[in-house]
Amino acid sequence: MEAIQNLLQQLTRMQWSDYLDIAVVAFLIYKILPLIKTPSTTRIAKAVVAVLIIAWLTDVLNLYTLSFILNQFLAVGLLALVILFQPELRRMLDHLGSVKLTNLFGISKPVQEMDAVITQTVRACEAMGREKVGALIVFAREQRLEEYFKTGTQIDGQVSEQLIRNIFFKNSPLHDGAMIVRDGRIAAAGCVLPLSDSSRLSSDLGTRHRAGVGMSEASDAVVVIVSEETGTISVAVGGMLKRHLAPQTLDKLLHNEMCPAQPEEQRQSLPVRLKQKLHPKEADGHEK
Repeated sequence: MEAIQNLLQQLTRMQWSDYLDIAVVAFLIYKILPLIKTPSTTRIAKAVVAVLIIAWLTDVLNLYTLSFILNQFLAVGLLALVILFQPELRRMLDHLGSVKLTNLFGISKPVQEMDAVITQTVRACEAMGREKVGALIVFAREQRLEEYFKTGTQIDGQVSEQLIRNIFFKNSPLHDGAMIVRDGRIAAAGCVLPLSDSSRLSSDLGTRHRAGVGMSEASDAVVVIVSEETGTISVAVGGMLKRHLAPQTLDKLLHNEMCPAQPEEQRQSLPVRLKQKLHPKEADGHEK
């Protein structure tokens, strides 16, 4: 009861700037956390939590020697984290630095545009699967993939079945690399992706599939893979590989990942939503 009274006293002493400060911090945490939620950053978080828990247990159990060692480690913990997780930290900062402000406020490509992009991609994958032409297509989402974009050839072309098939044609100089689709356009092709070292992957999977899974582990991208040996279509999301997909299944999966169903209010632009909040009667078509 005393704790509740102290909390109420603290609330009564808070000014409007304190509430604004809390609201802004909460909004930033809510928006930024999904952008850095990748297997690499998860490893960093797990390592930090594990060290803190062990340090707490050593104090509770009076393990003086181990506590001394951990205290020395924590004294240089920040430097140790930078050294041990340098690749992950660099990738995380690259992701944060390349995020567009429009993504933070929920403004994205119209569903109609992405629907056309997905349709053309599915048609191209279906044709390449029949002809056993290998393909590796990366759909960038919140993370802009700048570091991988720079390893290929910039294109900035409209997504079409013909262009996709030309890029991955066996005699094309770009067919061995990955194609990155960003903001509804083909941004680059011939890009180099990181390979996954996961032991869960089947031994019969080649470099193209491991690169697709590796890309999905390092970012929030959706990666479509067409096998050159079998012509089967696969999709990698969040480090998980879904294989042997029919064109209809591929279309549905890409729509679910790239065009998630949202309430009508969330699909509208931020200015429209603010206007509706301030003038609800006008938004409904009624007079004040």
